[in-house]
Amino acid sequence: MNETIFKKAYGLAQQAFKADEVPVGAVIFKTETGEIIATGRNQTERLKDPLAHAEMVCIKKALKKTGEKRLLGYSLFVTLEPCVMCAGAIAAVRLDTLYFGAYDQKSGAVNQGTQVFTHPQTHHKIKVIGGIHEVECGDLMRTFFKNKRESQK
Repeated sequence: MNETIFKKAYGLAQQAFKADEVPVGAVIFKTETGEIIATGRNQTERLKDPLAHAEMVCIKKALKKTGEKRLLGYSLFVTLEPCVMCAGAIAAVRLDTLYFGAYDQKSGAVNQGTQVFTHPQTHHKIKVIGGIHEVECGDLMRTFFKNKRESQK
């Protein structure tokens, strides 16, 4: 994974932030070449769809673009540790590697909680590399939720 991919995902997270969505961005790219094939950002508020997480949006675009039901030979970078729904989808489409930014102590399901990819019932176990630009990604999340709390006062 290269800096271009991180910058693209982080830019998508910033767009989500500006749209008053939880600031998460995702990029799917060819594992061998780094060619970006799909991007996504959280859109749950705009679409009024609780399934419109950045990873899910990105996966759907990648499947449509490839015309395949699996994403073998592709990897994903997302700015936040995936939740259980997204981790399950990542396993189902058979991505090669998951890279993520900030750890999610509350809803993460990769290093926290259910730890989907090390669970014995997970059919496809992928390589996971977490904590990439963790501080930068985490700061964006903390700022978003701090602003939310302050606006509710």
